[in-house]
Amino acid sequence: MEYFIQLFMSGTAKGSIYALIALGYTMVYGIIQLINFAHGEIYMIGAFTALILGATFAQMGMHPALILILTTLAAMIYSAAYGVTMEKIAYKPLRKAPRLSALISAIGMSMFFQYYVLLSQTEKFLPYPSFLPEFEFLKPIRHIINSTQFIILIITAIVMIALTILIKFTKTGKAMRAASQDKEMAQLVGINVNRIVSITFVIGSATAALGGVLICSYMGQINYYIGFIAGIKAFVAAVLGGIGSIPGAVLGSFVLGWTESFGAGYISSDYEDAFAFIILILILIFRPSGILGRKENKKV
Repeated sequence: MEYFIQLFMSGTAKGSIYALIALGYTMVYGIIQLINFAHGEIYMIGAFTALILGATFAQMGMHPALILILTTLAAMIYSAAYGVTMEKIAYKPLRKAPRLSALISAIGMSMFFQYYVLLSQTEKFLPYPSFLPEFEFLKPIRHIINSTQFIILIITAIVMIALTILIKFTKTGKAMRAASQDKEMAQLVGINVNRIVSITFVIGSATAALGGVLICSYMGQINYYIGFIAGIKAFVAAVLGGIGSIPGAVLGSFVLGWTESFGAGYISSDYEDAFAFIILILILIFRPSGILGRKENKKV
């Protein structure tokens, strides 16, 4: 039973990280119907930003808690800037073009960011120091849940609650929902759709960067390729839950995290990454719209 709980908590922590990344996928798709395959690289850039700044601040003798706060905020802001710039350069000019054009552009941006970081940093795995605090009250149950997992769960819960409040109860959130339903009609009633798209990329990129900092602190290492794997898994989670649905992205992320954790624990850790693609194939065969997705009836 104890081993089962360990695997469950490990899967929950993984699912929380996937959820932070999958939110960006599903929010962007919900508004402009674009699969932003460069989203995983934004996650990777955020983690590298925190690593570089964290090493600098540590040499200056800053307190670990202050380093964690400053590096995380800087990573989120820097990644948000990358996300908005990418949208303006690579996606906005293709908004009225066929979807395949935007998809190819997204894949091109993903490869560009990968090789940009590869050339500016290194192809090797780098150690990633953790500035996350240790909680004394978790010592008796550390074999079940450690401090890093606990922090990941708390931060993810706060982000989910904040996003829910933003989307359901704020003017910006209402504008996002309107633009998601009908961009042309939203423009007619005075909503600046370009601004809403930019805000969506800011939020998605910032949450991805937050996930990058947390997962690298949890794993203890980083390299230029982590964004591709994490991005693919987060995309699978978004499709599993129902692409375009924020609750679906969260649910799909947790299902994927638990599947990987239990599969690695009871079957083989060698196939951990393969479970994501097995789930993707099954969901596309039996429920293409996802767990919480809705089937769209198109008029002919």
